[in-house]
Amino acid sequence: MKRRVVITGMGTVTPLGNSVASFWDGLINGRSGIGTITHFDATAFASRIAGEVKNLQTDSLLDPKEVRKMELFTQYAMVAAHEAITSAHLDPEKVDRTRVGVIVGSGIGGMYVFEEQHSRLLESGPRRISPFFVPMMISDMGSGQISIKYGFSGPNFATTSACATGVHAIGTSFRLLQYGDADAVVCGGTEGAICHMGVGGFCAMKALSTRNDEPQKASRPFDKDRDGFVIGEGAGIVVLETLEHAVKRGAPIIAELLGIGFSGDAYHITAPDPDGDGARRAMEAAIADAGIPKEELDHLNAHGTSTPHNDRVESLAVRRVFDRQVDNLAVTSTKSMTGHLLGAAGAVEFVAQTMALLEGIVPPTLNLEVPGEGCDLNYVTGSARKMEIRYSLNNSFGFGGHNACTIVGHFKN
Repeated sequence: MKRRVVITGMGTVTPLGNSVASFWDGLINGRSGIGTITHFDATAFASRIAGEVKNLQTDSLLDPKEVRKMELFTQYAMVAAHEAITSAHLDPEKVDRTRVGVIVGSGIGGMYVFEEQHSRLLESGPRRISPFFVPMMISDMGSGQISIKYGFSGPNFATTSACATGVHAIGTSFRLLQYGDADAVVCGGTEGAICHMGVGGFCAMKALSTRNDEPQKASRPFDKDRDGFVIGEGAGIVVLETLEHAVKRGAPIIAELLGIGFSGDAYHITAPDPDGDGARRAMEAAIADAGIPKEELDHLNAHGTSTPHNDRVESLAVRRVFDRQVDNLAVTSTKSMTGHLLGAAGAVEFVAQTMALLEGIVPPTLNLEVPGEGCDLNYVTGSARKMEIRYSLNNSFGFGGHNACTIVGHFKN
């Protein structure tokens, strides 16, 4: 018997703000968090814009000595996890910590420290490499540090599947809970790769927007004038619990996670399958797992990267799944306001998906003025749309052909 799984806490660090409240306020008011890069001098780069995290406060949460041993992606995870755990009222002293897991992934991991320590190696030799280099860099350290801070010693690891990382972490946690391997899991994704190598690498692929003079108009999913994604950073962390455990401890139940779907394109290292077959199968698997009629899905938080290939292929896949019902599905891409948070994107968008369900408000897709060729869905544009949402679907796709989808619904006894 598979157990029911509910969401009891959420936390975010994003270019729109470092809490769920500020993130959601930015989304529904159509505010862009994208601007000129300040993390480093990007003058020589083709793309000089990003969705950067601003005014991150760690002093009240972390010892400054410990912060110096944490890469940015780990700091983002710690701040978002604190909000999620606090909002879930998940007191480590009042639960069986061996039954609480932590699964937090990162698509890239500690690129800042890798860049910094490589420069030190070249300038001063191998003896000057920091002993904290490896534990700061490796992509599982967000998960490890959260576990250490709160003493949660259940299943603990990281997922890495490029831009599908966060949803794979959430979906894997969902399965662990369904089958009794844990009572609660702190899960999600985190990323901090706005540095010379991170931006330079994507620039070399010609994947990033070069609309440098209009940063807030650069991320334009599904628009005919889109020219690439805008790199972003941050973290999205949620607390998932079995319904039995949440009820027993009197936890605040936000919504219910009903289904997940995973698939692989088996096509190309960066380009999506042009027929959208992998994306289609992931969505259909999530719908089947949730056991709901697809006609009752009212909202889709699209992957919507603002790249020429993804937006067209995702639109095709959605139309193939929903067929005649597709015009009743309100589609939006929050990347238009945050940029693409890479390994954190899916988890942050899972929070957006859940908030849309709860509030009955679908955020707009910013900068979508004239849909591009093949982009022919019921996109929410201009301003947020108030509507009843019975069930919501979230898409997350990654380089390598990784596809992951989630379905959430209102909690019902």
